[in-house]
Amino acid sequence: MADWFEKISMGMLPERAARRFGDREALMFKGERWSFRQVSERVDRVAKGLMALGVRPGEKVSLWVPNRAEYIDLFFGLAKIGAVIVPVNTMFRTEDTAYLLGQSNSGTLVAVDRSGPIDYLAMVREMLPAMESGPAGEWKEAGFPDLERVVLMGESNARGAFSWSELLQRGEAIDDEDLDRRAAAVDPDATVMIMYTSGTTGFPKGVMHCHNLIRNITDRANRMAVTPEDVILMYLPLFHAFGLYEGPMLSLISGARQVLTERFDPVECVRLIEAERATLINGFETHFKDLVEAQEKEGRDMGSLRSGVFATGTTSAAAVARKAERVLCAGLVSGYGMSEIGVGAGLSFLNSTVEQRCDASGYPAPGYEFRIADPVTGQDQPAGRPGEILIRGFGVMQGYYRKPEETEKTIDPEGWLHSGDLGLMREDGHLRFIGRIKEMIKTGGENVDPMEVEAFLMTHPAVHQVAVVGYPDERLSEVGAAFIRLAPDRELTPEEVFAFCKGRIATFKIPRHVIFVQDFPMTSSGKVRKVRLKEEALKIVPGGRGGA
Repeated sequence: MADWFEKISMGMLPERAARRFGDREALMFKGERWSFRQVSERVDRVAKGLMALGVRPGEKVSLWVPNRAEYIDLFFGLAKIGAVIVPVNTMFRTEDTAYLLGQSNSGTLVAVDRSGPIDYLAMVREMLPAMESGPAGEWKEAGFPDLERVVLMGESNARGAFSWSELLQRGEAIDDEDLDRRAAAVDPDATVMIMYTSGTTGFPKGVMHCHNLIRNITDRANRMAVTPEDVILMYLPLFHAFGLYEGPMLSLISGARQVLTERFDPVECVRLIEAERATLINGFETHFKDLVEAQEKEGRDMGSLRSGVFATGTTSAAAVARKAERVLCAGLVSGYGMSEIGVGAGLSFLNSTVEQRCDASGYPAPGYEFRIADPVTGQDQPAGRPGEILIRGFGVMQGYYRKPEETEKTIDPEGWLHSGDLGLMREDGHLRFIGRIKEMIKTGGENVDPMEVEAFLMTHPAVHQVAVVGYPDERLSEVGAAFIRLAPDRELTPEEVFAFCKGRIATFKIPRHVIFVQDFPMTSSGKVRKVRLKEEALKIVPGGRGGA
């Protein structure tokens, strides 16, 4: 008997799309265009190259690569040969990336040599000094015992690394039958991706998913009536679940054309909407706010837009959503998700009311259940009463990689994932996200764990104690404010703190405000009262609303 939903691997999506959509345009990036057939051919070529370099089934492969056509080739090529993909945030720097490489047991790192002003090759060399000691594939870095090879894209011919052209050239020795056998052996229930997300314990956690996210994206395509006539403008980073699922995966599943940009530039995006007749756009509050402002200045033709996902995140999002409805597109839908649940667990309908689409956070997607539980007692809350959002369904993660205790804390014995988010179920069945129970800071759509930033700042010799809290920001929703108590007889300026962080942790993790204190408000059990610190930040920082 057939399964209720056909089980296939993500790596088979390009091949299937080529059979269904053939020479229809699939992708445009920086003026170059490829059909679905050509995308499938590119993916197979890269898959063969990875096989030729020795990438094994189940091997973890970290991708430190910005948006570009090759990212799509790599992602689906790795999935096709049964490797496990580890997307790396391109805003990460040496310490962030080194942690992910080690924690994920990555056997291969694929990176670009440079992107704009960012010298990724220099950072790779800093993390992996042994790379200079021998030819590609013949050196070992003591701190990364699992790492076997580095592949670099770009103009550099770095010692110790395979070039992109060499990967493609070596793949010519692999025939189609070898690739087909490798692809046929992939188990759709096996882990295909480890997507890192910041948590409450101080360091990013690797969210494991299998290939069943194909169903989640197929259901979203149906709810939003996505067809080959649609054009997706994708400016979100592909290392994020939001960008990956709503861009390349949605395109291959639905036949919609994808217009990919290297980064988010709101002025360029409104130009592309007009020029490419985009029909779908997605993003967080920050993206839509910037797009609205760009459109108000540019006055481009937005008539092609019909829908898109507005990922609710803060209490101020409703006002931005309503303005986006007026200025950009009168059919945006709201959604709720997180890496741990496959992103699209809640989504409103195309015929939902404006109030439902702007003020709520989506309607439960097929295959998902929601509960709102009292954070203290665990008892279910009635409609309209806030509590912690709990989710159960096929798209819930397999667990956190190499973190069984964290997994057990997050997913209870009945399969309910405890999100740490505060929300309520409305009488009309829509979810409404209210805020975070945990102290996560959301900066322009990026999750920042204050404990991780605190741990890093504590490595500065002048820092005796530090507490990082969220501070409201007009553009990014929230930014970090660091309260620092200096070590005896030490001096430090905010500028020196910023300089200490730059290039070592991701830009979005760097606190925008630094406040020096003599001591901290404490609870009777010895914990810092962060609520008091948030209040103090609003009093101390000029303007009371951020603006860094």
